[in-house]
Amino acid sequence: MLTTDEFIKQSLALHLFFARIMKEHSFFLQIGFTAKDYNLTNQADVFRKSFDALLATAVELSNGVINPDILQSGEVITPYTLKAEKAAAYYTGVPIQTDITQAEAGMAGDIMTNNAILEQRVHSLNNSAIQLINSLIQFKSVILSNMLSCNLFTVNYPLLIDHILREARFYLSLLQKIQNREDINIKKEAYEQETFWNRIMAEHSKFIRGLLDPTENDLIVTANNFGNEFDQLTIQAKQAMDQTFPLNEVTAKSLSATKRIRDFKTAGTQGILECKIKSIIIPLLGDHVLRESNHYLRLLDLFAKTV
Repeated sequence: MLTTDEFIKQSLALHLFFARIMKEHSFFLQIGFTAKDYNLTNQADVFRKSFDALLATAVELSNGVINPDILQSGEVITPYTLKAEKAAAYYTGVPIQTDITQAEAGMAGDIMTNNAILEQRVHSLNNSAIQLINSLIQFKSVILSNMLSCNLFTVNYPLLIDHILREARFYLSLLQKIQNREDINIKKEAYEQETFWNRIMAEHSKFIRGLLDPTENDLIVTANNFGNEFDQLTIQAKQAMDQTFPLNEVTAKSLSATKRIRDFKTAGTQGILECKIKSIIIPLLGDHVLRESNHYLRLLDLFAKTV
């Protein structure tokens, strides 16, 4: 059973990463619908604002509480997040709460959280988040179903909708475990997380490949190669779950590949913000996938030391 300290820190770390991811998913959905589907645009906007509120509360509760390694990992914000948000707001006309990002930039870490009042506030936040994530999962599921049955058009790929739906379900499953105070089995967690995140990294590569301008040949080839590499790592992670491939070998390979794709995404985000890369990638998407790589790298470092 999780201690009070573990419960608070794990809950808040999860929200600092995933609540921002969910609010950006809602933003990407919002700007992807056509004028005909203004009702879906409005629903996505409500979700975006709801996750803004969730994240703002998580930031408030985390200051002076969260482990410093979380803040230093680049998964909460990166040096590009604020600029990417401002660019996204400029391009789309959607107002983005950059004050949350600025608050995160000023957060401090600590090591002690054995506080009954804080524990109750985090427990309440988790319950609210579970309800909100469930609603977003339902919304994404309806969108994907309507796209696949040709009853809805959006500029987002069907695979992207499926991708962000899986991330929401993953967030929910992790949060429910924490809310139930379940102890984490690091080895089992490594199997599950590496299988999940290697697939996510592969799909990021394929989205990047498909959103680059056709003239960006070198970048397209690099993205394609990353997609193939992470497809193989996903297979190997699944084989490790079945005890037919050594997990430590998969972890080492995943760590090396994720460092390289992190560097690729960093250069890509910089290039998009500086208008040096031709694409239809909105800058916030570049920063979004970079943060997910940073999150995965922190997990892989942990797994490499303990598995």
